[in-house]
Amino acid sequence: MADSRGSAEGAFILDPGYAQRLRQAVPDLDDWPQSWHVEPADIPVGLQIVQVLTPFLLHLLDQGLAKATLRRHRDNLWTLGGELIRCRYDDDELAKKHVKDALRQLIQDDGGPLMWPRITESEQDSLDATCRKLNRFLRESASADPSD
Repeated sequence: MADSRGSAEGAFILDPGYAQRLRQAVPDLDDWPQSWHVEPADIPVGLQIVQVLTPFLLHLLDQGLAKATLRRHRDNLWTLGGELIRCRYDDDELAKKHVKDALRQLIQDDGGPLMWPRITESEQDSLDATCRKLNRFLRESASADPSD
């Protein structure tokens, strides 16, 4: 999947096959930080969010999910990233946390952040399902890598 060699910021090198699959499934992934930003300082945070979400996106690709299901999770992850950027403006403590820790704070066993009335109840249910999967993935990844 991903090469374990990375920079100090946690970037990793993708196998070319995985990189191509990721580009096909999420062609605008590189644009996510720009689409989330409120201020220019949000772009590096957005890049970190993408780095944290990329292993989960690859995990979803490996599950052989239907295209519509994959699209739904992809869209929910984009929504979650934007919500994290927004919440950092409302919560100084959240803004001080590493992106992975901030994401863990936003998502819980029962789902994601409550975004009503900005999204419908069915959209919230979908976001919650994606966040539960992401939360489980992050927990399992952390237990597999004690340095995390």
